[in-house]
Amino acid sequence: MIRRLRIKFVCITMSIVTVILAGVMVAVLGLTRASLERESLETMYRIARDPVPLQAPDEEVNGMRLPYFVLEVNDDGTVQSVGGGYYDLSDTDFLQQAADEARRSEEASGVLPDYNLQYLRVSMPQRQYIVFADLSNEVRTLNGLMRSCLIICGAAFVVFFFLSTLLARWAVRPVEKAWVQQKQFVADASHELKTPLTVILTDAELLCTPEGTATEKAQISQNMLTVAQQMRTLVEQLLELARVDQGLPHTAHQRTDWSAAVTDALLPFEPLYYEKGLGLDTNIEPGITVRGDAAQLGQLTGILLDNAQKYSTPGGTVHLTLCRSSQRRAVLAVTNCGDPITPEDLHNIFKRFYRADPAHRRDGSSGLGLAIAKGIAEQHGGRIWATSENGINTFYVSLKTL
Repeated sequence: MIRRLRIKFVCITMSIVTVILAGVMVAVLGLTRASLERESLETMYRIARDPVPLQAPDEEVNGMRLPYFVLEVNDDGTVQSVGGGYYDLSDTDFLQQAADEARRSEEASGVLPDYNLQYLRVSMPQRQYIVFADLSNEVRTLNGLMRSCLIICGAAFVVFFFLSTLLARWAVRPVEKAWVQQKQFVADASHELKTPLTVILTDAELLCTPEGTATEKAQISQNMLTVAQQMRTLVEQLLELARVDQGLPHTAHQRTDWSAAVTDALLPFEPLYYEKGLGLDTNIEPGITVRGDAAQLGQLTGILLDNAQKYSTPGGTVHLTLCRSSQRRAVLAVTNCGDPITPEDLHNIFKRFYRADPAHRRDGSSGLGLAIAKGIAEQHGGRIWATSENGINTFYVSLKTL
């Protein structure tokens, strides 16, 4: 699919480039031809006003070298040459034929293709002149210009082709990355769901067998319930991740008290921390407001607090602070003592389904919490990151304040 998308991108780009180059070449040739015709007619008109002086072969007419000759038309239709340059005017039959052809035309000026001549009929008091100019130089100029345009356009086409190929790779890279991530996400989700489903099916088969005591079957039922609850949590997280990927609705982009959202998110965790023998120290600066959704900001805080209590040293204390870091930004920080996080894990820890090591796989963790937290932070125009120094792990969230 990605390869077809690149090819389609290149084809569309090169089609546009071809149309543009063709349009430029046609415009250049058309404008040049019109300019040459206009200059030629102007020169021929000036010659017709003063046809008698003969021009030397190397003399310029008003700055323009023009192979021409001038014929005067008598009352009986015969012609005689009265001026010229670069032409042999001894062939009277040729001169008469050219004059007759020009006089039969309804237009005062035009082209005689059979003679490769351009003509201009000018009527003077009691006289009529016909000025003829050779088109060879004009044709050679246009042909040379066309060859130059074709060479330049061909070279530009090749250059644009390579540029469009590189541009296609750059433009499709986010799509390719999203496609790879999607396939990886589906594979990881399938793997995460496959294990609990296998456990449930195995336990269900054991319950259907007549063997086993009531106590054993009760334990099997409890195992099934536990695994089913884990599956429900995983499915809920997958749905939540999908909602985060869709972005915040327009109505959610409103003035929100981040300090109040963090305070509300703390309440469910206080008994949990107390039950696990952990301390919870908080320092929340009041009145910090951001633009976003209070429910999602509370969910973000809850994810970080839940992650801290899972991986905190037994009997330790988790510190939560929310304060302004500058005039336009505020930072939420959740710190706990625990196993050090390696630089590689710090880089990958916010990826979906990522779990650093077996020690980080307890408590039924699916590896989606921090991915959801990252999505919420990014949807609010902020960023999330983590640090680990000497066994002290801190997760930060920075948002723009109002």
